[in-house]
Order: sequence, then C-alpha cells, then structure tokens
Amino acid sequence: MNAYRSLAWTAGLLAALIAAPSAVWAQEETAASAGELTAMDIVRKANRVAYYQGADGRADVSMVITDAQGRTRTREMTILRRDQLDPAAKTDQAKAAAAKKDDYCGDQMFYVHFHRPADVNKMSFLVWKHVKKDDDRWLYMPGLDLVKRISATDKRTSFASSHFYYEDVSGRRITDDTHELTKTTKNYYVLKSTPKDPKLVEFGHFVTWIHRKTFLVVQTEYFDKAGKKYRNYKALAMKKIDGFWTATKSEMADLRTKGKTVLTYANVRYNPGLPESIFSERYLRTAPRKYLK
Repeated sequence: MNAYRSLAWTAGLLAALIAAPSAVWAQEETAASAGELTAMDIVRKANRVAYYQGADGRADVSMVITDAQGRTRTREMTILRRDQLDPAAKTDQAKAAAAKKDDYCGDQMFYVHFHRPADVNKMSFLVWKHVKKDDDRWLYMPGLDLVKRISATDKRTSFASSHFYYEDVSGRRITDDTHELTKTTKNYYVLKSTPKDPKLVEFGHFVTWIHRKTFLVVQTEYFDKAGKKYRNYKALAMKKIDGFWTATKSEMADLRTKGKTVLTYANVRYNPGLPESIFSERYLRTAPRKYLK
C-alpha cells in the first residue's frame, strides 16, 4: 500500500476522539428505555455522540500495531477537529447567532500532524469531510516540500498496515446500511446493520452494541459474507473530559491474522476555539504550533 493511500486513513482518527466507547459500561446499571426509538433513531443518536460532541477538539494519539508474532510498531500524531454548523442553522442568521454545541453537526475539518517515527515526522494531513459528497484530502510531504491531493474514493483500506480502516473511524454514512434493532438489554441496544450495496464493501453485516444511557458504541463485530466473524472493535478505557464521555483507549482486532491495533488518546480537549484558518494548505507547510501543544 502506498503512502498516499495509507495516510489518507489518518484523518479519520480525529473522529475517534469521541467515537470510541468503553467496556466499563458493561457494569453500569441504567434506567433508560428504548421507548419509541426506532433503530434509525438510535443510530442517529450514536452518530451524533460519536462525531459531534463539542464544536471542535484536539488530542494526541498513539497508535500501536501488533502482529501475530507480537512485534509492534508505533506512530504518534496530534489531531485537530473543527465542526461546521448544521446547514439549517447556518442559513438562518438568528439561529447561527444562537447556535449551541448540538448545532455543530454539518461538515467537518481535520488536521493531522505526525511526530514519530522519523519517516513521518512533520508530515501533515488535511481533510475537509463533507456530509453529502466525497471528502477533500491533502497530504504534505516535508522532504519534497510538496502538497499532494489524495483521492477519497477508497475507504475500506488499512492505514500503515494497521487493523483500522479509514471508514471505521471517519464514519460510515448511516444511510448506507439497513439497521435492525435485534435486542435491548439492561445496558445496551444491539443492532444488526446490513449494507444496501454489498458490492461496495467486504463485509456481509456488522453488529453494534450501543450504550442505552450515553449512546456510545461499546463494541462492533464484523461478519464476512459467509456469516463468519472476522474483525472486532472494542473500547478498553474511557473517562469524562470537559463534560463529554471520551474513549482514551480502543482496539481493532483482525481475527484472521491474529493482529491488532490499539489507539490511545491523551491531552484531549473539547471546544478549544480552533480557528478555521488553520485548516488550510498554508498550515500544511507551516504547522500551527500554538494549537499542537
């Protein structure tokens, strides 16, 4: 896999700032009830919690990739995110002036700056994530002083031989699948999601556990088209930061190769007031150091 394709996945890591859930919820008692919620209602709420908590955010991320022999590789980066207003609020000046944090659910911007290892040091990646069309992505290669525009068409590929796919963490459109609420337990909604166009993906369906009180995803199992489970996502740790429940560690395991990738988040902050100007080609070449600290 070439560097352009693999690094394209990284932008999605910022979404994981707030997307990855935690197994600690398994022990929590909650009085929440499904009530009149449909499967799509639950998916919409989980998507909002996963990708739109706060108007912006930042985190330092460590990725540890482990193969079947126990050998590891690590990448370290800082990720910045800025959300846009919901289109309905954005077109109404009164609504825009009175916008609350829940109104920032339109397009998003991601800025990723690599620190380690040495072969990716000072490399930067910029994504403009669109709700209704393909993302725009750019990669800056400091050794060549070159900004390269990257195709957004391939979302089901791994990043730097990790076990996450771009779509795992950047977010799959909820309308791309048919969702069925198969079970409601004391703590979770359990949903089965089947792709509407099977030719576009390698999986047959996936099963998601969503915490009933917080709507955080705590586990996702992926099944191939023969019905055999082959990938498993789960949260390893979480805590409340700036009023938002936040994953601090999550894992994706490949059950076929026996490898796994663990993401650990540190120095997470919500609503730091990131200016829109830093999400531009100019700052690919000149890192916004003030906001990376």
